[in-house]
Amino acid sequence: MSSQTILLIVLGLLAVLLIWIASTVSRLDRLDSRVLAARSALDAQLVRRAAVARAIADEHPNVLGQRAEELRNAAHEALSADDASREGAENALGHLLRAVGTDLGGVPMSLRSDLRSTTERVVLARRFYNDAVRDDRQLRGQALPRLFRLAARRPPPAHFDIDDRP
Repeated sequence: MSSQTILLIVLGLLAVLLIWIASTVSRLDRLDSRVLAARSALDAQLVRRAAVARAIADEHPNVLGQRAEELRNAAHEALSADDASREGAENALGHLLRAVGTDLGGVPMSLRSDLRSTTERVVLARRFYNDAVRDDRQLRGQALPRLFRLAARRPPPAHFDIDDRP
C-alpha cells in the first residue's frame, strides 16, 4: 500500500470517529433536555398534588379531624422543600395522603377526583423522569463517552425515588 492509501484510510477512520463523537454529543444534549423537561413536569405535578392536599386540609378540616393539621404541614413541607429534602417531604406527603385516602368521604367529589388524577400523574411523571435519567446515565456509562469525557461538563442527573403508590 502506498502512503496516500494509508493516509486516506486513517483520514476516513478519523472522519467516522468524529461523526460518531458529534452524534453522541448530540444525543447527550437531547437526553439532557429530556431530563430537564421531565423534571419540570414532575415538579409541576408534585406542586399540584401538594396544593390539592393543602386545599383539602384547609377547606375540609372537619372531615379529616386531627389529620387536617398533619396534612397541611406535610403539604407545606413538600412545597417549601429544597432539592436535598424534597424526596423525604414528598414521601411523607404521599404516605399521609394514602393514610387519609379512606377518610375523604365528606370531601367534594371534585377535590377527591383532582387528588386521584394528580396522584396518578405524579406516578407517570416520576416514571418518565427516571426513564430519562436511566437513558442518560446509560449513554454516559458507555466506554467511548467516558474515554473522550463527552459529558464531563454536566453533572449526572439523579433518580427521584419516592413511594408514589396511590
